[in-house]
Amino acid sequence: MEADCPRLSVESFLQEPGPIIDVRSPGEFGQGHIPGARNLALFSDEERALVGTAYKQQGRAAAVGLGLELVGPKLAELGRALAGHQSDPDQSQEALRIHCWRGGMRSASVAWLAGVGDQPCLLLEGGYKAYRQWVLASLEQPRRLLLLSGRTGTGKTDLLLALRDQGQQVLDLEGLANHRGSSFGGLGQAPQPSNEHFENELASVLDGCRDDSWIWVEAESAQVGRCRIPTAIWRQMQQAPTIEIQRPMVERLERLVAVYGPHDRGELAEATERISRRLGPQRTAIALGAIATGNLQEACGQMLDYYDRCYDHELARRQQPALASLDLAGLDDQEASKQLLAQALVATSHL
Repeated sequence: MEADCPRLSVESFLQEPGPIIDVRSPGEFGQGHIPGARNLALFSDEERALVGTAYKQQGRAAAVGLGLELVGPKLAELGRALAGHQSDPDQSQEALRIHCWRGGMRSASVAWLAGVGDQPCLLLEGGYKAYRQWVLASLEQPRRLLLLSGRTGTGKTDLLLALRDQGQQVLDLEGLANHRGSSFGGLGQAPQPSNEHFENELASVLDGCRDDSWIWVEAESAQVGRCRIPTAIWRQMQQAPTIEIQRPMVERLERLVAVYGPHDRGELAEATERISRRLGPQRTAIALGAIATGNLQEACGQMLDYYDRCYDHELARRQQPALASLDLAGLDDQEASKQLLAQALVATSHL
């Protein structure tokens, strides 16, 4: 059956249509996977550990025998699950793209089962291990990054999303990391991905970008929450041309209150405590008191002093001065993004 299931390189595998079926264990899948893939685990995490131990202690034949014992009772269920992945009529003629860790027996076994059910399939040559090598190589490639900088509360992320709506290429690091990049950045967000999966998501976005157009990216610290920006991307961000945006303090405070105001006061207080040493005892006390009484504008005002100092410090470290600075006072995100785009076209015309 495997002879009827072609093995493709990573690039070809990713370009094909059809669902991606990752047959590794749930733990492996949770650590990182091809974006959009679905997990159809041949073994549970515990079963995988048992098979691995058998291989080390008793050899390949014993491990294969144990694997067959574990999978045998699941065949009917696995077959139904495979059929369910092609229940969409629009995907009925698309091949299942199947892979495991190294492109070995697990993916070949599931491909055989798909063949029994007359389902077309494709295998990833080298498995997820080859995919990870492709990801790491992809992240080393030079990119045409255009950095969007500005103080906390100027609405950089909202502007990135507005630029995307206008057809611009955008690398939303905070969106991929499920974190807004500050002590308060995880509030209301989904759990952060592992650093490995963050890299996978980055590579997926960059793979879809054209080489002849700029890629907008927000200025960030080296880490977004627990997700570390890959070194090569970070270095390129440090050297990228930059457009700085400005908004008056009153608008910055309004935006911050709108974003963080709905969150639990206890969580806001905990996030404030995490930066208390840098905020200073007096400002910390004022901020915590303001949170307790619901005066979030006062609380945000105290904390902006700290974040503005961080911004000034990062600005001093940047290797490239800003190409342009744009005051967006009074503009909504859509109108602001239009002016930003027009400014960027002028500022980058000579690059």
